[in-house]
Amino acid sequence: MGSLPTEDVLDALIVGAGFAGVYQLKRLREEGYKVKLVDSASDYGGVWYWNRYPGAGVDSTVPHYEFSDPTLWKEWTWSQRFPGSAEIREYFAFVAQKWDLRRDTEFSTHIASAKWHEPSLTWVIKSSCGKEYRSRFFLLNTGFAARRYIPDWKGIDSFQGTFVHPSYWPKEEPDLRGKKVAVIGNGSTGVQIAQELSQVAEEFVLFQRTPNTALPQKQINFKDNEHERVPKETYPAIYAGRTTSFGGFDFNFLPRNTFSDTPEQRQQVYETLWQHGDFRFHLGNYQDLMFSAEANEEAYAFWRDKVRARIHDPALKELLAPQKNLYHFGCKRIPLEINYFEMFNQPNVSLVDVNATPIERLTPRGIQTTEKEWEFDYIVCATGYDSFTGGLKQIDIEGAGGADHTLAGKWKAGTKTYLGMSVSGFPNMFFTYGPQAPTALCNGPTCAESQGEFLVSMMNHLAREGRGRIEAGEEGEAKWGDDVRKFAYSSLLPGTKSWYMGDNIPGKPREPLIYLGGVPNYYNSLKECAEQGYAGFAIS
Repeated sequence: MGSLPTEDVLDALIVGAGFAGVYQLKRLREEGYKVKLVDSASDYGGVWYWNRYPGAGVDSTVPHYEFSDPTLWKEWTWSQRFPGSAEIREYFAFVAQKWDLRRDTEFSTHIASAKWHEPSLTWVIKSSCGKEYRSRFFLLNTGFAARRYIPDWKGIDSFQGTFVHPSYWPKEEPDLRGKKVAVIGNGSTGVQIAQELSQVAEEFVLFQRTPNTALPQKQINFKDNEHERVPKETYPAIYAGRTTSFGGFDFNFLPRNTFSDTPEQRQQVYETLWQHGDFRFHLGNYQDLMFSAEANEEAYAFWRDKVRARIHDPALKELLAPQKNLYHFGCKRIPLEINYFEMFNQPNVSLVDVNATPIERLTPRGIQTTEKEWEFDYIVCATGYDSFTGGLKQIDIEGAGGADHTLAGKWKAGTKTYLGMSVSGFPNMFFTYGPQAPTALCNGPTCAESQGEFLVSMMNHLAREGRGRIEAGEEGEAKWGDDVRKFAYSSLLPGTKSWYMGDNIPGKPREPLIYLGGVPNYYNSLKECAEQGYAGFAIS
């Protein structure tokens, strides 16, 4: 392949129409770049386009979970403190209209492959239907939940009812009244969907492997409680504060250790955090929560006692909130819940511990465990995703080394990135909300804007310098990996099996996939890299 005609070449092809992708489209166009946004869905929203199952909603409070652009927030008004997925899709439609996104967006476009063409310093990118794009920059915003995971159970195809992964939930809501419904998995999606389906199903069964340390969600309907809405004049300060908070909110870990307070003081601190009804009990707790096993056990004991008081059956108390913590609190993804634990007091709800009675196979009538066959009309497979790396590796990406240098091949033995955004050997390719960045512990719009601004500044820097190629250096990549592991292994996180460590996918390397240094440290790393002329990158 020789040189390519420049008039057909984009400055950037952006993949993914969630928060990060639409922000990059808006900002790069403002800077005068020729860009296009593509997504496999038929509209904007990213993960929120797909997450339309009953109970789906965000667990970050507004106004944290929105863009900081005044042309948006001065007009847009949320109806709830924690918006549901339908309202988030409405928000994206509003953003698309205000930012005039549709003229440069192509939907129903699944990117299947990308190859770096060294002579022209461009990427040749193809969709699954054969359409070809040529672009100087390849910007991937697939997020951490782009590749669904369904265990390889025997007999799935034999089941005569409806078997569905929540991200494939029908747009036309099925009527589950009077039906027998199973949910397999009790992660954040499982918790949300179980709360809803258990209220309508004749018989509802949750299949659990590990108890979920969900926190209470204090939902507020602003129509009925207008006085509790955050005043809009405070929004700029809230947005500015997102980069100074560990999780991208407006609160931080307390600047003292757990046992520096008396037992009475600790109980008061825990109770105050608990009453907020958001992530404060996790990300606004004592600073040693994620680093000291004793401190972690203290927080868990408070959580356990709060939850057990809500459950009637003694056996269920132990299965849902065991006296001894089975893993460190906060080292698995913590969701927010409203009536999750009370749900198990209902006569139509059962809990199956798959450690005691594992699933053997699916049958035409339902699920066969080692104990019995359960009959169902609907089986919801809430088993999550091949998180962080799965969405990137499912695209056939060939870097500067050609067919022998693919992203999937490079990451086969473990993930390597620089700044959680780029990979050596893959010039002009960047990704957001992916592995080795704050990602799952960072409020999404916060990461979208921080990483997006880094990309805009980097492309402007190259343009000013008359340079056309930038690639993560192996030294910078190695140092970043060391930093990721240093933060992780100084914490309690590696001691727990979770998708944060890749444990949920058979054969996936076990490694820290999240940058645990927090948003402020990460933001400063991006800032310092830019101020030092993009140190750690090779520019040519």
